[in-house]
Amino acid sequence: MESLLNHRPKILVVDDEPTNLRVLKLMLQDSYQLAFAKSGEEAIVLAAKENPNLILLDVMMPHLNGFETCTRLKANTATNRIPVIFVTALKDEVDETTGFDAGGVDYITKPLSPAIVKARVKTHLSLVHAEELKSTRLQIIQKLGRAAEYKDNETGLHVMRMSHYSYVLAKAFGFTQEQAENLLNAAPMHDIGKIGISDAIMLKPGKLTNQEFEIMKRHPVIGAEILGGSDFPLLQMARTVALRHHEKWDGSGYPDGLYGENIPIEARIVALADVFDALTSKRPYKEAWTVEAALDYIREQSGKHFDPALVLLLEQEIESILDIKTRWAENTQESAGG
Repeated sequence: MESLLNHRPKILVVDDEPTNLRVLKLMLQDSYQLAFAKSGEEAIVLAAKENPNLILLDVMMPHLNGFETCTRLKANTATNRIPVIFVTALKDEVDETTGFDAGGVDYITKPLSPAIVKARVKTHLSLVHAEELKSTRLQIIQKLGRAAEYKDNETGLHVMRMSHYSYVLAKAFGFTQEQAENLLNAAPMHDIGKIGISDAIMLKPGKLTNQEFEIMKRHPVIGAEILGGSDFPLLQMARTVALRHHEKWDGSGYPDGLYGENIPIEARIVALADVFDALTSKRPYKEAWTVEAALDYIREQSGKHFDPALVLLLEQEIESILDIKTRWAENTQESAGG
């Protein structure tokens, strides 16, 4: 039972009045782990030490008031992600604005109502849990991407560059910020299906036979199977990218020969970003193309391999693309390519 209690969310309660601390303790002790501080200075130390899930912070305290305490908590990387709810008798709108500017997420006014306190605490802890869950899922996706790299000759920097190229193109195309960020994080999954292809084919130094290439062409479907069955938007996008990034605008791609706008836009973006970086990067089997040569090839493939509208966006955003290329260069020679 004790171990289960230790897994309850932890709340740091901060107030210079012992009576207020006792009141909040009675309201919350049955559902949460509690820590207490009687000053802003003590709260800053305890928050870094205890890493609570939430802080209930009195405003009117001597020496360091609640707003100043919150500002310091938000300035510290060890505590800046902890949500702070101000507990105060103040009702002045200016004071509320000051609190939100300091980084607080909510106010609870005195005298305290148990129902309101519990509801506000539960709501904000639910938001924390949702954010933690999103972060955990993202970390899993990133680690899956790293796993795929071990099966390929391509480097992690290639995946980083093409993901950021995809983000730039998505924003230029009209994606929302959230959609573009999802694509940034989904793009590294495009070749996850290569995990299911044998090393004899993946690591073969020479050209693949027709039979071997047919096996290699199964990796989009394998990737979709690995990433399928989720209601998480990021994983849904990653599945689409994995399954469709080898489809071509003219219908000559695989696995299903989709053409034109039947190919999901996120897959069309990743296909272009992936090829542009592959062309302009040095590999054991080839030298890096110049940017001009790569763009010439991509223009020639506009309407064949690539969506013509995206080719125009690539040219429009080329300065941003080249900034990314330089930032994530494999070495000094590659960063100067083009």
